[in-house]
Amino acid sequence: MSLQVSDIAHVIQLSVAPVFLVTGIGAMLSVLSFRLSRAVDRARVLEDYLPTLTDEQRIAGIHRELCILSLRTRLINWSITLCTASALLICLVIMVLFVGAVVGLNIATPIAALFILSMAALISSLLIFLKEIQLATANLRIGPHEA
Repeated sequence: MSLQVSDIAHVIQLSVAPVFLVTGIGAMLSVLSFRLSRAVDRARVLEDYLPTLTDEQRIAGIHRELCILSLRTRLINWSITLCTASALLICLVIMVLFVGAVVGLNIATPIAALFILSMAALISSLLIFLKEIQLATANLRIGPHEA
């Protein structure tokens, strides 16, 4: 098959939307990375503070918060993994678009399958992210509380 510049231009046009999706996923990864670093930093502060405590009630409270932070970091890690998988699948969509154009293959089914898998990974990532946010906000202590 003889590939023309117009064919390549058409493939580039088709790949614009997936590229924007990858950009959006990149922004999501940035948010997730920030949340992960905040949770890890908070856990380190609590772990450093723990040996200085003598009050059993405060120690128990710190242990509870550390358990919640541990769960939050696991959820964020899963969300990051699924977001990354989604971005990689979208990159594969773009690659298959170009390979299909160069080789002249019918690529509709692989494109659809990769896109569906990417959306499933992204949806799963967002649901896990929502769960992490709910966990974080459910354990906020705002306002006066006993020392």
